[in-house]
Amino acid sequence: MRSPIKVLIIDDSALVRQLVSSGLEKDSSIEVVGTASNVYEGRDKIVYLKPDVVTLDIEMPKMDGITFLKKLMPQYPLPVIILSSLTQKNSQLTYDALEYGAIDVVLKPSKHRGVSLNEIMLDLIEKVKAACTADVSHWAQKKGIQQPIKKVEYLSQTTDKVIAIGASTGGTVALKHLINDFPPDFPGTVVVQHMPPGFTRIFSDKLNLTAKVEVKEAEDGDRIRRGIALIAPGGKQMEVIRSGGQYRVHIYDSEKVSGHCPSVDVLFSSMAKVVGPNGYGIILTGMGSDGANGMKAMAVEGAYNIAQDEATSVVYGMPKAAFELGAVKKVVPLGNILRELTLRLNGSL
Repeated sequence: MRSPIKVLIIDDSALVRQLVSSGLEKDSSIEVVGTASNVYEGRDKIVYLKPDVVTLDIEMPKMDGITFLKKLMPQYPLPVIILSSLTQKNSQLTYDALEYGAIDVVLKPSKHRGVSLNEIMLDLIEKVKAACTADVSHWAQKKGIQQPIKKVEYLSQTTDKVIAIGASTGGTVALKHLINDFPPDFPGTVVVQHMPPGFTRIFSDKLNLTAKVEVKEAEDGDRIRRGIALIAPGGKQMEVIRSGGQYRVHIYDSEKVSGHCPSVDVLFSSMAKVVGPNGYGIILTGMGSDGANGMKAMAVEGAYNIAQDEATSVVYGMPKAAFELGAVKKVVPLGNILRELTLRLNGSL
């Protein structure tokens, strides 16, 4: 019988510690081995309790969660899930936490969002189970992805091509490394990264500061053109549509599909219907199977699909599901995805 997943909760709110602890332990596969009211207490408990997963609040007395992550991950890399309230300040801080090693985020309950405590806990339980399988060992050596990104000769004429990318747990860091190496005239790109509302705008704006292409949170009707990457807004679905001779995005309210909103399956399925053989699909690190069915539909319509390999994935769930469904042409390290994609665009494969 498999041992329970050991979780340590670090939060300055006694109520949050109690609610999260009792909620997690309703699942027999999870054991809360301890709680801490600040990061100094949390640091000591990490050493002697050796948890599999840590949940971490951002705003705490004595030392904030971001500073703690910066110190923790190079010395003692652990899967960390951020528990955050939905404010502009916390949206920014949570993005920073993902930059410094946290692998996922769960929003705290709020009467303004209309999400129940039970829904929050089900989400957290699912993410704890995925986190315990995450590989964060690369943080012990250096911040970032181990595989170097290779420079290649880029295609100059890509007017009708569309790149679609899906990612979840660990995806913010993977996307940053991938998109930052896109050349300025790269084919139009559409992205679904599983994130709650509010966080995708911060993520897009930050990425836009470092990328050679324009990166923005997608708005309904935005044109997909060379030199732009459109990120699906958290809490909404995004599809590719055809408007005359142009590809555009349609953003709309919807229930979750494949457990998510935005959903990779929704995006990829629209790519299959509208873009067909001019489409290129990339599935990156993430838990679950969102994107597998949509990527299979893309493959049937002649799209060329690439999956991130297990060694460079934080969680090898989504890429594995797509591969096992027969939806993927190539499985490669993160650092080689751009090279494989560009060679295919150039007709060299």
